[in-house]
Amino acid sequence: MKLRQDADRIIRESIHRVLPDEAVAQALDGKTFGVGKKYIVAAGKAAWQMAKAASDIMGDQVEAGVVVTKYDHVKGEIPNMTCYEAGHPVPDENSFRGTQAALDLVSDLQPEDTVLFLLSGGGSALFEKPLISGDELSDITKQLLACGADIVEINTIRKRLSAVKGGKFAEICAPAHVYSIVLSDILGDPLDMIASGPAYPDSATSEKALAIVKKYHLTFSEKALDLLRQETPKKLDNVETVITGSVKNLCKAAGEVCESLGYRTVYLTDQLTCEAREAGSFLASIAKSYQDSAESVAFLAGGETVVHLTGKGLGGRNQELALAAADGIAGLKDTAVFSIGSDGTDGPTDAAGGYCDGETKARLAAAGIDIYEVLRQNDAYHALEKCGGLIRTGATGTNVNDVAVLLIRR
Repeated sequence: MKLRQDADRIIRESIHRVLPDEAVAQALDGKTFGVGKKYIVAAGKAAWQMAKAASDIMGDQVEAGVVVTKYDHVKGEIPNMTCYEAGHPVPDENSFRGTQAALDLVSDLQPEDTVLFLLSGGGSALFEKPLISGDELSDITKQLLACGADIVEINTIRKRLSAVKGGKFAEICAPAHVYSIVLSDILGDPLDMIASGPAYPDSATSEKALAIVKKYHLTFSEKALDLLRQETPKKLDNVETVITGSVKNLCKAAGEVCESLGYRTVYLTDQLTCEAREAGSFLASIAKSYQDSAESVAFLAGGETVVHLTGKGLGGRNQELALAAADGIAGLKDTAVFSIGSDGTDGPTDAAGGYCDGETKARLAAAGIDIYEVLRQNDAYHALEKCGGLIRTGATGTNVNDVAVLLIRR
């Protein structure tokens, strides 16, 4: 129970420290805009929280705004703004409706006007006007998610199938000035890839996009392939961008909470990109090496793993990571591994992630559940639910990747 209490506290306090309110406030501190009208467009999982913070600061300076975020992420009305909830990770008709509303808002602006563009992870699905049919876009998105492509590869494709991604939204805003505040959900903070870079020049090429299709044997229509061959904007003169949060901040916050609980903290990486089950196995191998430790120690790894779908179960990368670690830490004293998505949503589930300790494997075996088979079916959610290993935070209002933690308490 002590380990789980420690884990819950680390999760709660570290997420609180990376909420976007303060980040937006810092980005707007001392910032002045021109004499023209000011508009807000916010897109992503943290869009409502970011827009609310900006509205509280700017007040009646805001002429109008549009917010497009994930279902159940709107927490109330914001003055002079219209909020849309839409599909993620696969865009839906509400994604298209909300995006069109944003385009209508910015389509006839003047040089003295300003668009405050608030962007966070999830924007690739939520902020979208496809150049192919919604059905084909949905099919392509599902193919990309299932094949194990990483987020940079996925967004390289998405940009070319969209009327707003890859710098195209900023072009639509011209001649108005765009001030973009970004919460990064991609390792290394590549601005052209975060939410597929609606307001940033695209560094990826058509050649790269076509290579991704070949690499993963994806099925595209001829129209979609033609779009991949068209280049995206490589220069934008009307945009100023500031990054206000990333997985580095999340890892630092989690580590500080660990230290306050008496753990010596070891930062492994903030660039974790391997398959989820491999990351879980790696953390378990570290746990085995440190069983003779005389001090409490916490190992932190931030990033975003991937899941290669082999079954039809329910789960997410963080749940799969934790469950994969359960086999390796089975029987180890006072040892636990947990992993969470900072947005509070792990895959298509209501869980933020998963928690396993040295007793998890035995509890599952007693219930007739085999970890190997569960992982083969990608059904970590139901297994963790059986043993009390699901982590539920609800929508957090931020999105800065994931953090996985190995705790060894002495």
